[in-house]
Amino acid sequence: MTAVPETTCAPGQPELASRALIDRSQAARLEGVFKMLANDTRLRLLHALVRAEQLCVSDLAGQVGLRPQAVSNQLQRLVDRGMVAARRDGNRIWYRVTDPCVVQLLDLAWCLTETPSSRGEAQ
Repeated sequence: MTAVPETTCAPGQPELASRALIDRSQAARLEGVFKMLANDTRLRLLHALVRAEQLCVSDLAGQVGLRPQAVSNQLQRLVDRGMVAARRDGNRIWYRVTDPCVVQLLDLAWCLTETPSSRGEAQ
């Protein structure tokens, strides 16, 4: 297993181990991030966007097997949270992940589901 790099996705911010203990307000904001990501549809949309870099609603709907209206609803939540940005081009609106922290968080979370040590299994 490879080591997790000692980096932060927020330039200018100290590494996690160097930060002061999280306070209630910060914990509440962090909880909001996890609640936003605790939805299988939004996770699938984010992963599709990471893979393709940008997609329109109809293409995303086709990839995740949902109606465009359902996809638009979830995308709007991600846009409101600042995780995804929208760009209009004629009749289409293109979406892309704008925050590199989202990509890193998804990658790390997925890693937790795949590594034996994270499940308490022997290596």
